[in-house]
Amino acid sequence: MTTCQTIDCILARGDLHALFQPVVALRQGGIMGYEGLIRGPSDSPLHAPQKLLAEAARAGCLFELDLLCRRVILARFAELGLQGHLFLNVNPDVLADRNAVHGMTLQLLKEYGIAPEQVVIELTEQQPIHEYDIMREAVHHYREMGFAIALDDLGAGYSSLRHWSELRPEYVKIDMHFVQNVHNDPVKRHFLHSIKEMAISLGTRLIAEGIETEAEYEVVHGLEIPFGQGYHFARPAANPPRELPRLALRQRGEVSRLRHRGETVAVLAQANPTVPPDQPLGDTVSRFQMEPGLYCLPVIHDGRPVGIVRRHDMLALYSQRFSRELHDRSPIRFFMKRDPLLVHQDQPLEHLSETLTARETIDDEFIIIDGEGRYMGVGRLLELLRRITALQVRYARYANPLTQLPGSVPVNEHVDRLIELQRPFIMAYCDLDHFKPFNDYYGYARGDQVICALGEVLRDALDDAEDFLGHVGGDDFILVLAGDGWRTQCRQILERFSRSVVGFYDEAERRAGGIQSVDRQGNRRFFPLLSLSIGAVLARPGVFRSHLELSQRASEVKCRAKAETGNALFVDRRTTWDPAWTGTGPRRTTKRPLVFLS
Repeated sequence: MTTCQTIDCILARGDLHALFQPVVALRQGGIMGYEGLIRGPSDSPLHAPQKLLAEAARAGCLFELDLLCRRVILARFAELGLQGHLFLNVNPDVLADRNAVHGMTLQLLKEYGIAPEQVVIELTEQQPIHEYDIMREAVHHYREMGFAIALDDLGAGYSSLRHWSELRPEYVKIDMHFVQNVHNDPVKRHFLHSIKEMAISLGTRLIAEGIETEAEYEVVHGLEIPFGQGYHFARPAANPPRELPRLALRQRGEVSRLRHRGETVAVLAQANPTVPPDQPLGDTVSRFQMEPGLYCLPVIHDGRPVGIVRRHDMLALYSQRFSRELHDRSPIRFFMKRDPLLVHQDQPLEHLSETLTARETIDDEFIIIDGEGRYMGVGRLLELLRRITALQVRYARYANPLTQLPGSVPVNEHVDRLIELQRPFIMAYCDLDHFKPFNDYYGYARGDQVICALGEVLRDALDDAEDFLGHVGGDDFILVLAGDGWRTQCRQILERFSRSVVGFYDEAERRAGGIQSVDRQGNRRFFPLLSLSIGAVLARPGVFRSHLELSQRASEVKCRAKAETGNALFVDRRTTWDPAWTGTGPRRTTKRPLVFLS
């Protein structure tokens, strides 16, 4: 049978098929929804969606094609039983067509058993928008039916910022141009940061498109852009993944790393009544009137928050003339705030505090969710402020005042936690060589610069989600490394420090290769350029009982590293885990320590 080659044939036979690409919640590491994509017949010139749309526009059947695309995507979405939001691409010309048959999308949703609150109408700009009044009316119409709105390809269209301003979408997708190679382009990073700040102030959720590499993902994730999409996670597929185990595992590791440093949002979750989207407004207002201590009601659909209604908003609405008569039986979804602040329960309190202070307006309550986006409770601003204050006092007590890195108490707590959990890791004790003569020669201010620079070198070397860095005093730092690449990390630290240290010396001392100063015995002698010694201990399960034993061993190994000339890494393996041992405790074997010199 010959495949359809014309747009009329494709429409007559419905010869389209749907693909889906995950939209990822970057902090939680889960899938928050899917973008529905359409393809024409595989061996047809109209296989690509751009050619398909262009031919439909030329033939004057854009609306018919759009309706068929919706039907095919919705049917396949329901058939696969996919969860989360469905981003449905819609041409603005179709959306604003006054001659279009309204209610068709709702009819399709009812036919396939999909809730309107799951669907996000994604406006894909093919031509400039001229009639903003008509477009705003159309967007309002879809919102009243329960849909959210997304603006596609911010930065690539004709007037993207004006679209954002005029249509106030719930989601904005950043064009892939700003994401590709962002790790090597500071201008693109600045653009992403600015877009994020604007989105926060407008209450819009950002989705970074075109994330294709680990490096691009790292930058986008580090900028705290909430959602992402791209080949790095998954390509469009007829049967897309339901979860991303590698990413989810990484995010759980990051949450675990942050959790031990301070409390998470989970401690703020309080039980609070909720309402479904279809509850009548009159019933909601009556509940507020009967419960004076009730300040908000999260609107929940299938266990997930889709909005929030607040006491003062509802009572103010009912105080207006004829409001009761006009709206008493209307569903609450028409009046709820559709973009409540949703906070993951594993998010550190410090991150939440930063998010709130970046917003122009701060509500007294926010909604707390789990990793799957399910409702967990309501958090209150006052309780957050109380706990943040307590955390700041604790951090100030234990943080190093120069580098603001965790001091010895947090380091010890972290090490004891890993030992208790029977987790293998590396403790690397880092110490500068010849630092006292340098400090005496150039003064404490330049000495502080060296210490801060070393802190940055060490901080940049953190790789695995559970890596930890502490500053335990003077020029002493502790690295706790969890990944298999710890040797490479240590070598890179030594190499980077070796390259940067010459910049702290004046020209004469650089040419001489060091300084003339007094040693601890009062003798004047020559000291070479600063170097770094790292003593590393492999902490395997069952070998050390606490940080006390491990820190003593690390101190001994660090001294062995300092006995070497120049930058050195000394790895101690005197105590190892023997897999052949079947007794109740670790079998101790002695091996010759390894020494790596930079």
